[in-house]
Amino acid sequence: MNSETHKDKGILMPQIDGEWWEIAGNPELGKYQTDRQQPLDFGIWQAVDGTWQLWSCVRRTKCGGRNRLFFRWQGEHLTDSDWKPMGIAIEADPNLGETIGGLQAPFVYKHKGEYFMFYGDWVNICMAKSWDGKTFARILQADNLAGMFTEGHRASTRDPMVMAFKNTFYIYYTGVPHKEGAIYCRTSKDLYHWSESKIVSCGGRGGKGPSDAECPFVIYLPEEYSFYLFRAHPSKKADKYETTIYRSPNPLDFGIDDDRYIIGTLPFEVVRIIFFDRQYYIAAMKSDYTGIRMARLKWIRQM
Repeated sequence: MNSETHKDKGILMPQIDGEWWEIAGNPELGKYQTDRQQPLDFGIWQAVDGTWQLWSCVRRTKCGGRNRLFFRWQGEHLTDSDWKPMGIAIEADPNLGETIGGLQAPFVYKHKGEYFMFYGDWVNICMAKSWDGKTFARILQADNLAGMFTEGHRASTRDPMVMAFKNTFYIYYTGVPHKEGAIYCRTSKDLYHWSESKIVSCGGRGGKGPSDAECPFVIYLPEEYSFYLFRAHPSKKADKYETTIYRSPNPLDFGIDDDRYIIGTLPFEVVRIIFFDRQYYIAAMKSDYTGIRMARLKWIRQM
């Protein structure tokens, strides 16, 4: 059976299954606290001890520079509400080439017992590693700096996530060279060495502005023989964000300046899909930027 066979039966679409629950609110930052701070892009994963970890970029703080840092929460169970605040996780280190206050969008991928964290430093995509899934150390490059790669000094390279398929790792991220936003991808066999970049999604209904291709998240559904890209961008109908869903047989092509792979939209920002204990979950930012929420997710076949 192949993807053509499924066309007669419709395609699988994600659907929220039940009510949302809040897992994290606006954190207490002590000396860095402000009335304008907001938790933004985040990552969720399970640590070695079984607890669930949530790291979020918090913006508009008093940490200096670009005013962003990483804060950590911990939950005993994925389905718990109000995970325990664990404090500031890390701040940018200018001695390693990171932009002061420039940390963005942590994402963690577990491979062979090691936890690899990918994040943005305002210019570059960087990487850190952990054995327990809680404490991370930066992996420095040959120049003894944290930056692995970038789409350019003013391209705002950010929002990385990693997917594995057939012995190849794919890292998707946002780049905005010349103020035109796009989703980029690079591939690797070992998570350390990455290919040259390729644009896999840009333009079309989502637009080409600096904020029109953010927070990419890609999953593969084997029953569909297809890859699903979730791409955040400002809504054209209201003063808020939405997430467009693309479905493609090719992990390196979700449409360039066209909409042939679009199958729907979700009315929220920063989508993270989690599959645990035979159940799909979805996490997203609250629409008022006061926290992060989660819900169960199901897949419904639609014509």
